Amino acid sequence: MKIFCTGASGYIGGSVAAHLVAAGHQVTGLVRSREKADAVRARGIEPLSGTLDDADLLAQAARAADVVINAASADHAGAVDALLGALAGSGKPFIHTSGSSIVGTRAQGQRSDAVFDESTPINPVPARAARVALNERILASRDKNCRPVIVCPSLIYGLGHGVDPHSTQVPWLIDLARKRGGAVHPGPGENIWSNVHIDDLVSLYALAVDKAPAGSFFFAENGENSMREVCEAINRMLGFAKAPAAMSMEEAAAEWGEGAAEYTMASNSRVRAVRARELGWKPQARGLIEEIEQGCYR
Repeated sequence: MKIFCTGASGYIGGSVAAHLVAAGHQVTGLVRSREKADAVRARGIEPLSGTLDDADLLAQAARAADVVINAASADHAGAVDALLGALAGSGKPFIHTSGSSIVGTRAQGQRSDAVFDESTPINPVPARAARVALNERILASRDKNCRPVIVCPSLIYGLGHGVDPHSTQVPWLIDLARKRGGAVHPGPGENIWSNVHIDDLVSLYALAVDKAPAGSFFFAENGENSMREVCEAINRMLGFAKAPAAMSMEEAAAEWGEGAAEYTMASNSRVRAVRARELGWKPQARGLIEEIEQGCYR
């Protein structure tokens, strides 16, 4: 198949594109620079130079493809509109990448017992309301004779297979631990995130391309851990014989920005991938704590 993938030089998109190339598909990837074009070309991906703001370019690429995968941004409504507009009436799959912070709240490192699956109503915080609205608009496009599907990953870990091999949350915590001489979490670190290995996530994308019905929404997770547990594993990996320390939300915001501190690092995002497993998804990779302790991030 001919597949058009945005975010082809990124962590998720690059890993998905690499898997699809290995499976024998012809993948074209959107890239923003000559350097990234050369990097994806070396991995068997045909680069298309442009940005998510290039609506005509995106539409042309979507019409030329059998499948479109949007892995560049969960929030860029203009790009989504351009891609879906080009696919209307075609019956082609459109796989969009969201993120499970849509269920998060400003917990400031405190634990929440709220757990969501794909049938649980979501009342998003203002910072995620636009993303949830965009998700709903994407799924509604099934009425325009295309096959929209949303994959909504939780915290992703493991080394990717594309140009950018690194995820966000765990590397941020490791970098801070190295800088401070020990792992540090926002607040008490009792907040919990579900998580998924990049290899298992990639297999869900491939399954969604092949089998997911129009209008499907899939959480992606295979376990969960508190930020304190993640930081404890980081200390063991780095050889710091002490407990993780707490930092204030002000310190966290200075490190990562207020939005990332509140909704990526100190929130709870507890989800269950019920529908993905019903589709036949069988995650098999080792868990997050073992991945850290085995030195994946050294």
